[in-house]
Amino acid sequence: MEIGFIGLGLMGRPLALHLARAGHALHLWARRPASLEPFKDVAATGHASPAEVARHAAIVFTMVADAPDVEQVVLGEQGLAAGARPGLVIVDMSTIAPAAAQKIGAALAERGIAFLDAPVSGGEVGAINAALTIMVGGSQDVFDKVKPLFDKMGKSTTLIGGCGAGQVAKACNQILTGVGVAAVAEALNFATRSGVDAGKVREALLGGFAYSRILENHGQRMLDRNFKPGFKSWMHQKDLRIVMEEAHRLGLALPSSAATAQMFNAMVGSGLGEEDSVAMLKLLEKMSGQ
Repeated sequence: MEIGFIGLGLMGRPLALHLARAGHALHLWARRPASLEPFKDVAATGHASPAEVARHAAIVFTMVADAPDVEQVVLGEQGLAAGARPGLVIVDMSTIAPAAAQKIGAALAERGIAFLDAPVSGGEVGAINAALTIMVGGSQDVFDKVKPLFDKMGKSTTLIGGCGAGQVAKACNQILTGVGVAAVAEALNFATRSGVDAGKVREALLGGFAYSRILENHGQRMLDRNFKPGFKSWMHQKDLRIVMEEAHRLGLALPSSAATAQMFNAMVGSGLGEEDSVAMLKLLEKMSGQ
């Protein structure tokens, strides 16, 4: 197929390469020419604008930072909608607010363009290994059309519901992972400050009801002091901002999410924004005088 991809960063680059290696021809646009360098050896064509990408592709994937970026790429003056051919499908894999996804989907529907919101979980490692969890909002028929491509990028793909439902699922994911990272960092810092081997504590907890993937994987990274970003702290800050804005809109109390959002705010404010979210441990160490 002729596939478009916009957003060739930490996550988007390996996903686009998976599609190219599966035999699809890529049509790309990037703000920085350097972003196209990894595609020299695959069937990929760079274009001058998102509109040009849409003129050549049957399905276009976007994976950018936040809702304003999605709106600009999709609905801007030289956006995808401006160059759309009949039957075009746009799949946004960014993490944005559910209401923003619904707004974009409605605007595209008025122009006869199909839309799926399809945020992911799994970080850079999941993207590189084609092992992402993909949460999708949209219609069944469009989902069925795109599913074979999702299968090249992830290990689990679920149609959650209508437009915006994928983003609701991703918000739930970010609540659980954000609060989980904060809880593991608190526990390991507590163990260390109590004069106990935090590694032994983690080993013991993995055998009981406290077991979690976050304790297993992220806990080990904290012990190894491996703060290289697979998912940057500023990204989790942004995602929890979306959660809290939606909570305000719905009139919901999310006390654990609110406290964790403040911790990620503090991480970014203290210069840890470019480090992985597991650097939450470093923030707690600073706060406790270590």
